[in-house]
Amino acid sequence: MKHYESLIIGHVTIDRNIDHLDNEVIIPGGAVIYSSASAHALSHKVAALTKVAEADRERLGAFTIGKEDIICLDSAASTDMYNKYFTPDKERRTTKCFSRGDEIKFEDIPDDIDADIYHFAGLIYGDFSSETVIKTAKKGDVAVDVQGFLRHWNPEDKSMFFEDWADKKAVLPYITYLKTDAAEAEIMTGTDDRREAAEILHSWGAQEILITHNTEVLAYDGKNVYTCPIRARNLSGRTGRGDTTFAAYINERLSHNIRESLLTATATVSLKMETPGALKASRADIEKYIDEFYKDYK
Repeated sequence: MKHYESLIIGHVTIDRNIDHLDNEVIIPGGAVIYSSASAHALSHKVAALTKVAEADRERLGAFTIGKEDIICLDSAASTDMYNKYFTPDKERRTTKCFSRGDEIKFEDIPDDIDADIYHFAGLIYGDFSSETVIKTAKKGDVAVDVQGFLRHWNPEDKSMFFEDWADKKAVLPYITYLKTDAAEAEIMTGTDDRREAAEILHSWGAQEILITHNTEVLAYDGKNVYTCPIRARNLSGRTGRGDTTFAAYINERLSHNIRESLLTATATVSLKMETPGALKASRADIEKYIDEFYKDYK
């Protein structure tokens, strides 16, 4: 039986990212890539479970974790994404999906793998089901990025659109760590006040809430609200912000308190956002970043 701190579940993509000046970058991506790289940079032992078409197996080379820690299953197609950003802060964008991978099911989780946290790093509604999350909660703590349950796909024009998660109140009680961005939190709760949204999501059953914003990251455990500012010096690596933050936070929480984990996660994503692609750094690099840019927070 192989044991990991977290098993990260989701689709690898090819991302075509175009900024507000029409500069284009085409890179492998997907929440499973960004999340595993983040946790790995902090020296956590993590594995990734994904589905990719046989012809696209080369995109697995984008992982920073070892090949022995990648479980790749066959899919009829792979997921390919397009992001067009309209503002320098990359907060307004249009996203399209040109093809999508098969659903990842509970039965796809190998029996010979055990994890402290099962991290559902979805991209599109249908990447996995609510039932899969509930079943997996019997194996260990569950972490869910709600993007995989709110963002829907129109296969006719390839457009993406957001809808509330119909099963949220049934599933949230099974979730230890829940991550949203500010817009997703508003869709789920009806309020644009991030603190209030976190309180509502917690009242529905999730144990710890993480909400990302372009200025800060907020954490809430039902008792206290914690925030930490994002201090990236540029936003060339904006894609993957939430994935990087969430994976860093939940893996740090296995051995650190909320405030310490939030600091490490926010510094990790601030460093990552300065370079396109998955984070390639060491824990020493992140600690140096904290020493340089977060002296006042420490």
